Amino acid sequence: MKAIRSAVLAFAVLACLVVGLPATAQSPASASPGSTQAWVGARIIDGTGRPPIENGTLVVRDGRIEAVGAKVKVPAGATRIDATGKTIIPGLINAHGHVNNFDQLSVYLRDGITTVFSLGGDKEFDLRKQAGSAPGGTVPHLYVAGQIQDSTAIPGAVAVQTPEEARQSVDKLILNKPDIVKVRVDDFRGARPKMPPDVYGAVIAEAHKNGYRTAAHVVYLDDAKGVLKAGVDYIAHSVRDRDVDDEFIALMKKRNVAYSPTLTREVAVFTYAEPPDFLKDPFFLKEADPAEIAKVTSPKYQETVRHDAGAQWYKNQLPTAMRNLKKLSDAGIDIAMGTDSGGGPGRFQGFFEHLELEYETKAGLTPMQALVSATSGAAKAVNISKQAGTLEKGKWADFVVLHANPLDDIKNTRAIDSVWIGGVRVAEKK
Repeated sequence: MKAIRSAVLAFAVLACLVVGLPATAQSPASASPGSTQAWVGARIIDGTGRPPIENGTLVVRDGRIEAVGAKVKVPAGATRIDATGKTIIPGLINAHGHVNNFDQLSVYLRDGITTVFSLGGDKEFDLRKQAGSAPGGTVPHLYVAGQIQDSTAIPGAVAVQTPEEARQSVDKLILNKPDIVKVRVDDFRGARPKMPPDVYGAVIAEAHKNGYRTAAHVVYLDDAKGVLKAGVDYIAHSVRDRDVDDEFIALMKKRNVAYSPTLTREVAVFTYAEPPDFLKDPFFLKEADPAEIAKVTSPKYQETVRHDAGAQWYKNQLPTAMRNLKKLSDAGIDIAMGTDSGGGPGRFQGFFEHLELEYETKAGLTPMQALVSATSGAAKAVNISKQAGTLEKGKWADFVVLHANPLDDIKNTRAIDSVWIGGVRVAEKK
């Protein structure tokens, strides 16, 4: 039996190399070898941005999509599933979250988040290993950055203060084969030193020299331009201090860089000054940690938020971040849905991804554009477009069946009938 397991593992690694995936990426599991399932009569939103397929059929074999369309024939012997009146969308992808313990993965998955890009933390490599050995249908695909390259050693980050330290830190980090190298360029509104251009430039250059992509945490437009000029591959937060300009857009387009707005990151910083309405949402309450709810609704915490200058700054700057999202989307920049959920108090994993979609539409994106940001757009940022993000032949059978149409109201992404990953139905919370 041990020899068989070793052979299977070796084959999986070889397959990953063939398709260009990290060997740590999880392969989809099917319900049983050779099984074929067909969902019929559904509205299918495939994640490409094309109009939905009405009365469509989705065929899954061995954990991958075999066919999708309005004129697809159900294969002989397939298990037929009536999806009349329902909408099927690709599994949602959070292109910027944080996973701190294994149980959080199942929360994401039950809320329809089938892939998570965890952009910084001390435990990510161990969690990725655990996720890779978990049974099919129990955890989302997990991609990680490991420790963030920062100017200060704070939890989840390593301090690099010179170009040489930056190069040494990256060399040490990549021993664990991260899926991306992340750099933080932020002075937290003057509270601590900001990484200078020669240091973050060294981080980016050393990562690229070794074949690794890079992501940047930024707040200010000038810093965002700086990391782009240094060659960064992914802007993992909104520009929040002022409106983006033509130079920024040109820099984004030059290297085809994706942009993650993380609007709900700002919301989480200021919203608990008074209890927000979503605390009463049944969909939120289904998965939210009662201890975390108690923390952010305590009078002491609310009072702290009300008098926090940083919270007020982010509240005041949220409209700027929303304008920038709309402007970049209109300019044709790839938007990747991300939330920073799990990265601080009150950033509720699973629910915040749906709330992010709501805020994207408040910023002026259409429901279809918001869905694309959470599917094919996010897949591009995670670098898994060949495997996920759209419902197309050959891709992982990761999708969500909804009771209602999210194109009518983006909040309908919360009307979940069932979640499927690799053709396996995700068990509901008991």
